[in-house]
Amino acid sequence: MKMKKTTMWKQLPAIASALALLLALAACGAKQSASEPSASGLKVMHEEEFGGVYIDLTIDAFNDLGFVYGDGVTITFSNGYTLENIPYYSGYYTRAGEPLLVTYPGYPYIEACVDKGDSLWVLAGLSEGDRAEITLSERGAYLDIQNARNIRYEDDRALYASDAVFANFRSVKAGTIQENMLYRSASPCDNQHNRAPYVDALMAAAGVDYILDLADNEEKILGYLGAPDFESPYFLTLYEAGKVVPVALNVNYGSKEFREKLAAGLTALSEYPGPYLVHCTEGKDRTGFVCMLLEALCGASFDEIVADYMITYDNYYGITKQSDPEKYDIIVRDVLFPMLSSVVGDDKVDLASADLAVYAERFLTDAGMSSEQIGRLKERLQ
Repeated sequence: MKMKKTTMWKQLPAIASALALLLALAACGAKQSASEPSASGLKVMHEEEFGGVYIDLTIDAFNDLGFVYGDGVTITFSNGYTLENIPYYSGYYTRAGEPLLVTYPGYPYIEACVDKGDSLWVLAGLSEGDRAEITLSERGAYLDIQNARNIRYEDDRALYASDAVFANFRSVKAGTIQENMLYRSASPCDNQHNRAPYVDALMAAAGVDYILDLADNEEKILGYLGAPDFESPYFLTLYEAGKVVPVALNVNYGSKEFREKLAAGLTALSEYPGPYLVHCTEGKDRTGFVCMLLEALCGASFDEIVADYMITYDNYYGITKQSDPEKYDIIVRDVLFPMLSSVVGDDKVDLASADLAVYAERFLTDAGMSSEQIGRLKERLQ
């Protein structure tokens, strides 16, 4: 018995070492688990405006799980559809047609979507009652793009140099477009970013007489008119006179729906004399595409189109070729180039030397406008 007791005491250091090793492994496992977050059983909802899929977690709740912008994530839906190692971004930083998991100011949930592409809800064959699981597939896989494109603007007028800069309001001066005939801006009716009253005053001073509203339908406009913060009397005057045409474009400028709605809107615009205002919510993406198309139609050069498009990024974010050439070039490459390529219809065409007017006219013809309607549109603008 004495020998056994002595043997047991001699074995205690080895037992303690083994226990320490087990505890260390457990701690390592817990640390690894914490670094590989996941969430399952999440309800999915159809985000109908852009065809995305809301996933039932708020942005803060999702980030609190340990997901970080720039991570690669895998989303598996309960019907079996899977998106493998897609980027998780704080904005729409992928190229057109690529999937991502995204947050954006004002979104109630995280959203999976195809950036400027077909409806993910439809592509994935989802229906109410389906669920989603999100797992980390690669930490920091897309961090370089996240860092380069992670830009935010403020909704405080005092932080901007002028009302026009704050409202992203300006006359389009490119090609043969007549000066002070075509304006672009943020929304004059949707005041979620506090800019609508400023746009309203600026377009009244400019004598805008017809509005092409790319973001809204009639139902949404009526909602804005009834909102307690609606302070856009000039917009109301034009709306009541039938001089606002809402076309509610999605952001998939390669889709048939986008083209047909845009063609209908531009045809309606061509029936009225200007000056005109083209706007979406921020006056950035959908407005950027339509103004680029109209500039090309009226003979604007590649450099003119780039210069006008990038004024928006100066207005909102202070990004210029001089202040931040890296971000400037990435935005031109990843945002504007795909828009122009969509109009041209051939990725191999040199955009800088192409006759963009020819491609713009063909784009509108394919969208459903007649030669007569396109000619009248050009006459109105020039």
